[in-house]
Amino acid sequence: MTAPRSQHRRWTALAVLLVIAAVATLLIDSSGRSASRSPAFTLSLDPGTPLSGAAPDFTLTDQFGAPVSLHSFRGRVVILAFNDSQCTTICPLTTTAMVGAKGLLGGAGSQVQLLGIDANPTAISIKDVRSYSEVHGMTHDWHFLTGSLAQLRRVWRAYHIDVAIERGQIDHTPALYIIDPAGRLAKVYLTQMSYSSVGQQAQLLAQEVSSLIPGHPRVRTRLSYAQIQPISPAAAAVLPRAGGGAVALGPGPRPRLFLFFATWDTEVTDLGSALEALARYQAVARAGRLPELIAVDEGSVEPSMSALPQFLQELRSPLSYPVAVDRSGRVADGYGVQDEPWYVLVSAAGRVLWYYDVATSGWLGTNALLRQVRAALARTQAPSGSVSQSLAGSPPLLAALHRQAGQLLGDESALSDRLRELRGYPVVINAWASWCSPCRTEFGLFASASARYGREVAFLGVDTDDSPGDARSFLTAHPVSYPSYQGSTTALNSIAEIEGLPTTIFIDRAGRVVYVHIGQYQAQGTLDEDLDEYELGR
Repeated sequence: MTAPRSQHRRWTALAVLLVIAAVATLLIDSSGRSASRSPAFTLSLDPGTPLSGAAPDFTLTDQFGAPVSLHSFRGRVVILAFNDSQCTTICPLTTTAMVGAKGLLGGAGSQVQLLGIDANPTAISIKDVRSYSEVHGMTHDWHFLTGSLAQLRRVWRAYHIDVAIERGQIDHTPALYIIDPAGRLAKVYLTQMSYSSVGQQAQLLAQEVSSLIPGHPRVRTRLSYAQIQPISPAAAAVLPRAGGGAVALGPGPRPRLFLFFATWDTEVTDLGSALEALARYQAVARAGRLPELIAVDEGSVEPSMSALPQFLQELRSPLSYPVAVDRSGRVADGYGVQDEPWYVLVSAAGRVLWYYDVATSGWLGTNALLRQVRAALARTQAPSGSVSQSLAGSPPLLAALHRQAGQLLGDESALSDRLRELRGYPVVINAWASWCSPCRTEFGLFASASARYGREVAFLGVDTDDSPGDARSFLTAHPVSYPSYQGSTTALNSIAEIEGLPTTIFIDRAGRVVYVHIGQYQAQGTLDEDLDEYELGR
């Protein structure tokens, strides 16, 4: 088995803020008004921002080696996306939505042109864009364009696309533009990481495209834009099983290990060999009464219904574990999948105990996987009792926080009321979001600190600029002994300036902000030192 050929995009809070800043100069319509999100839209969807002015022209090379110019598509509506040619996170969701949008217009789809421009500075060959197109079943459905790095950078700048390599991972603005038949910019969308909302995004794009086509052809779907409820590990569900039958999910008698994947992962890793090798883990798990493996194909973003059956048929031997199919994307979202392939270890009660991103960290051998699973199980054998014991005897106001452990509470107004109530106690506010990788990394440090300092210090979380469903899934996977509130970075600026996520605000007993830590805490000792200095004066 080989590790992935490249690292893949995982959006951090800072990256998202850079996105907004980069596109901000375009985010006004012809009357100069900024666009706003309709309350009818879920936070996992961007309703798009109206633009004006001519779309910057370019000439690049497509997956067949042919030159392609933007101006050659005058008379058609163009859907233009910037995609990492080796991406396994947001880009496949974006391209699935693009193809879906064109399909929703029926015969009028012939008046729509799909274009992609490579946004991976380390994978810009014609082979790279052709490989992405092939594994996603889009070879003849679009033009995926590339060129020299200098050519691509000129186009990135023209469209305000920020591209960077951070810690070996590709970060780029997840922007998708719609260009009208006259070659003028119509809207820009910042696509996001939600498997279950791909269909909504496709409808959203199709409706905008329809408004630009003479006669405004009918969009062949009528989906609500309300939040789609994810299916968490704590909820019972049944998925179809590849080859027939069904797979039951949810709480059960024993923990289970899940591997989420899609057939297009073959572009970046030897997926077939890796899945076959997992037979060894399954054999040890059954013999040693460890969590058995269930693979889940993310059918919501597969190129076709036949992609998985064909892939499984081409394996050298049948898999020794079931392969379920998540056609709605609700399971992937509920289990917190942010990349593919992606491991999730779930307790018998339906709590996420451990996850692992194969796409960025490589496949684990059998022994390494067994060690990780056993370690995760050992960490969770008796934590709740020990935390309860350490927090026993807390003052009433702090004990009330502990009783709301892991809950997602109200908005900024409710947070303000809680802060007033806690006056007289030092307070720590940790601002986070489910899509923020550094937030996930440091959450365990806050879980530990809140269990040890929670009899003296009030801990609160604030989930910022996030959807409630994603936030609750995150809290299920990352248990802490205190609640979180729903909020925004804008609202938190009334307490302290928020420059990115995660941010931790230290408030003294008099209600004054005494310190703001911007960014991730890298070590338990650093967090503990700040608690001692700024909250307890030690």
